[in-house]
Amino acid sequence: MTAEQLKLDNQVCFPLYAASRLLTRAYQPYLEKLGITYPQYLVLMVLWEYEELTVTEISNKLFLNTNTLTPLLKRLEKQGILERNRNAKDERIVKIKLSEYGINLRAEAEEIPLKLGDLLTDDEHSLDDLMKLKSSLHKLIEKLEKKK
Repeated sequence: MTAEQLKLDNQVCFPLYAASRLLTRAYQPYLEKLGITYPQYLVLMVLWEYEELTVTEISNKLFLNTNTLTPLLKRLEKQGILERNRNAKDERIVKIKLSEYGINLRAEAEEIPLKLGDLLTDDEHSLDDLMKLKSSLHKLIEKLEKKK
């Protein structure tokens, strides 16, 4: 006998997890053309928006631990996409900014959200539906962040 609350179909977390994995997989062919992974794409989107941030600031924006983010940043630096510079006054602070190559990748990436939008919308699922889902997810993230 199974408790109702332990059935997979009764979980909120599972469809979020599955949708996240499938959506990340949908990004893969577009990101492969740029030579980056989905987590690297997230870092690039933040840097395209803010130009220069500390590792901690990027970590906070992406909800990633710095020990997860640091190797990812090192790989992007090795690829020539970004530069990491230690603060002269406090070497614990590492500033991240895009290289010229990283800045230029933005033009190639601009089509990705449009292509994903086309993939996710149809007669049954409108762009408005997606925006409502995004809003609900942001509220959920905010609520969970307050609980930590």
